[in-house]
Amino acid sequence: MSVVKINVLTVPAEQRETLEKRFASRAHAVENSDGFEWFELLRPVEGTDQYLVYTRWRDEESFQAWMEGPMKSAHQGGGEGGGERPRPAASGSTLWSFEVVQQAAPKSA
Repeated sequence: MSVVKINVLTVPAEQRETLEKRFASRAHAVENSDGFEWFELLRPVEGTDQYLVYTRWRDEESFQAWMEGPMKSAHQGGGEGGGERPRPAASGSTLWSFEVVQQAAPKSA
């Protein structure tokens, strides 16, 4: 059964562009991970300063393997060129976890 992980990032208005550029620069970083199914970065349009980072995985084990491998390396390593790590764009983070119990896809034309 697939699992969905939504990382809720609180991002001050002045850091939105920075956050989006950082995700763009790491585009495709997760896509080759075993068990990865889907990714979306959702920008708030009104009433909140929280971005949602939506990922879908084949199972919990696939997500945990990515967390302990590629994701951990990306967040622990030094900045580009081995310099100092840049300041986080988000001021807070919460991880939500869900199991997919129903799904639908558009009908083929």
